[in-house]
Amino acid sequence: MKRFFYMSCLTIGVLSISCKGTKSVTEGEVATTTNISRVLANHEKASPNFKTMASRIQVMYDDGSKEQSITVSLRMEKDQIIWMKASILGITLAKAMITPQKVQYYETISNTYFDGDFSLLSEWLGTQLDFQKTQAILLGQSIFDVNDANYKMSMFQKRYKIQPKRQPQDFIHSLFLDPGNFKVVSGSLSQPKEARLLSIRYGNYQTLEGGFYPSEIFIDATQKNEKTKISVTYKKIDINANVSFPFEIPDGFEPIDLSK
Repeated sequence: MKRFFYMSCLTIGVLSISCKGTKSVTEGEVATTTNISRVLANHEKASPNFKTMASRIQVMYDDGSKEQSITVSLRMEKDQIIWMKASILGITLAKAMITPQKVQYYETISNTYFDGDFSLLSEWLGTQLDFQKTQAILLGQSIFDVNDANYKMSMFQKRYKIQPKRQPQDFIHSLFLDPGNFKVVSGSLSQPKEARLLSIRYGNYQTLEGGFYPSEIFIDATQKNEKTKISVTYKKIDINANVSFPFEIPDGFEPIDLSK
């Protein structure tokens, strides 16, 4: 089950913002725009524009046999760094530093660490990850490289449903966008041969300094008989604050054995 925890640390992103003065954005009226090119262009524009972000989030983790709630400090430099520190009662449990080139992670309970890249981690997890996908989840953007040449669009329950024109049998995926703000409502990825399913749902979006941020993110991951549920709630978020990204793997820690 550790693989699910590591995947969660790299892919969870939640922006449940309870900041004073923010405005909640609920489902909008169906927009008159029905051209997929325009919808995708508006979705791209909906990505919030910031230099840095710092927040404190509450993460609920349930793997079917154990439930756990942890506080996570999240810091980002857009397109450059994602930094996380998980703690309970002020005690650091784990830290992660993610860049487009490198993934570093250590856990204090087991005194273990990972220091590598996304290719090694993706092979180990059985799920293709990269920096842009991780950041996209955090910001409520599509993790799929959608375009009007290979994707089609339809309306389903007052949402824009985006899916491939030719759905691969071993990689079935779809995306739903809110016509009010063009942000992701939900997305799913299924790999039937591996009995693997990943779904991501977002709560209402809120505005902060002119940008749309998720209020909640719910992640459900299933691989054969293993199931993991993750929900994240932001307690505070600051945009363009002065932040640092301290990270150093402690002496004496052992590398994570990827064969297990």
